[in-house]
Amino acid sequence: MFGEKESDVFTKIRKHLEAVEDTLKSFREMFEEYINGNIEKSEEILKKVEKNEGKADDLRREIELMLYAGAFIPANRGDYIRLSELVDNIADAAESAAHTLIFARPNVPEDLKDELVKLVEESLKTFEYLKLSVLALESDVDEALRLAKETEVQEESADKVEYAVLRRIFSCQNISTYAKLIWNQVVTKIGDIADRAEDASDHIMLMAVKRR
Repeated sequence: MFGEKESDVFTKIRKHLEAVEDTLKSFREMFEEYINGNIEKSEEILKKVEKNEGKADDLRREIELMLYAGAFIPANRGDYIRLSELVDNIADAAESAAHTLIFARPNVPEDLKDELVKLVEESLKTFEYLKLSVLALESDVDEALRLAKETEVQEESADKVEYAVLRRIFSCQNISTYAKLIWNQVVTKIGDIADRAEDASDHIMLMAVKRR
């Protein structure tokens, strides 16, 4: 179905997905340490988040250079360049959430710990479906389309958790106004991880329709 140049691009795409996934895993680890009061440990892990996000950025650029060099027919190159940008935005969102949390250091609401961790898990799960969808583009367009739709369903689930957490935060009398504002930013940025995954899934749907 694809030539050698295209196969090389897919190899690089897989590495890029792994780098984005590593960014998300580092973010989850950092977030859980912070939630559990291990602030210094979470600051150390922030460096891993930044390193993995930087690696993802480098791989995105490499994919773009390979496409500009002639992989895929011209009509499809723009689609893959755009897809790599959208996938990379997911790592950017995780890094942004990490920076906001560590730099602002809000107090952790004890009775919201489980819900905050659940939000992270639900948001990151969206990427799991997206990753499978991107990988399926190489060999099974119909499967890529199905998984893109699953990504959207999971994003909706993450949204529901995000809104529930925000309602709890703003209704809680034990959280200062400052902490509420910071947690609003952090929670919204965590939700952005799922939103960016959905953006990429929308693009995959367009790509899949073109190739069916």
